[in-house]
Amino acid sequence: MAWRGWAQRGWGCGRAWAPPAGGRSCEELTAALAPPRLLGRRFNFFIQQKCGFRKAPRKVEPRRSDSGTTGETYKRSALIPPVEETVFYPSPYPIRTLIKPLFFTVGFTGCAFGSAAIWQYESLKSRVQSYFDGIKADWLDSIRPQKEGDFRKEINKWWNNLSDGQRTVTGIIAANVFVFCLWRVPSLQRTMIRYFTSNPASKVLCSPMLLSTFSHFSLFHMAANMYVLWSFSSSIVNILGQEQFMAVYLSAGVISNFVSYVCKVATGRYGPSLGASGAIMTVLAAVCTKIPEGRLAIIFLPMFTFTAGNALKAIIAMDTAGMILGWKFFDHAAHLGGALFGIWYITYGHELIWKNREPLVKIWHEMRTNGPKKGGGSK
Repeated sequence: MAWRGWAQRGWGCGRAWAPPAGGRSCEELTAALAPPRLLGRRFNFFIQQKCGFRKAPRKVEPRRSDSGTTGETYKRSALIPPVEETVFYPSPYPIRTLIKPLFFTVGFTGCAFGSAAIWQYESLKSRVQSYFDGIKADWLDSIRPQKEGDFRKEINKWWNNLSDGQRTVTGIIAANVFVFCLWRVPSLQRTMIRYFTSNPASKVLCSPMLLSTFSHFSLFHMAANMYVLWSFSSSIVNILGQEQFMAVYLSAGVISNFVSYVCKVATGRYGPSLGASGAIMTVLAAVCTKIPEGRLAIIFLPMFTFTAGNALKAIIAMDTAGMILGWKFFDHAAHLGGALFGIWYITYGHELIWKNREPLVKIWHEMRTNGPKKGGGSK
């Protein structure tokens, strides 16, 4: 054995030295010459380490992350969280992982449009009361002494000067800013990766399809998306209305993530995605489809203008090429899914979904009109 040859050489017990017949063996001499302080268990441990009985190096196993289940380490772009060390473990039956997201997409879309129809009904009922409340407020302001430099008054003035679309997307922008701040908290990193990034290899599949629509890790990514949303907010709300716009926007975020899931499962390129780009592509595509002759410009190159129809064609061509060629800087499948949903909804979806909301509104109206009947005796 290797350790024994070392011990013999170390203590002078090699072939050059042979004990006389009947004398002590090499092992006995080794034990006899050992210092007393090395005897016992500590001595045995020392000899075992020195003689080559070393613990075999532990094989490094892939660390199972919060995001899910194996594969190769995902190479991220600068727009997603630092998860280079995260290893994904795809399911051996990848098609099955799409069943729950599919039902979630269909169910959430139906709930979004149903809630929007009820919201519009309640808004119509409250407009008359709001009108009289506004008259009363104006009368009180006329007799109330005005305060100069009142901060609240300035905020109200700024808010009232916004268009309906800008007021609608202000809440969406605030939610995105809040989630962006949560990404800066180190103790929340694992939770944010689990619930605010969408990935078909993750253990949590459904809720991130919605939550990741409000999630941005890069400041530039969030600023660019929110700028585009703010720019198109007035046009899209004028076309769809406030309630229908919210239903379309939220549904677009979930649908675009589902298209991304399908593409990742089909190609085996798993990895986290986040951002409002899919939903914003729906808004952009809807406006460009409705107003194809509108003039658009790039923010940093305002001297170059082009029609909305040509811009939409270029975006679809670029995202199609990126999805086929496997470009990883953007989630091109989510962008393409959002754009196609926007085109379909403006062309067919509005007629098929929104204009057939009356049965639901009637049921809600009857529930509100009749209400729970109070019990009582006859008079």
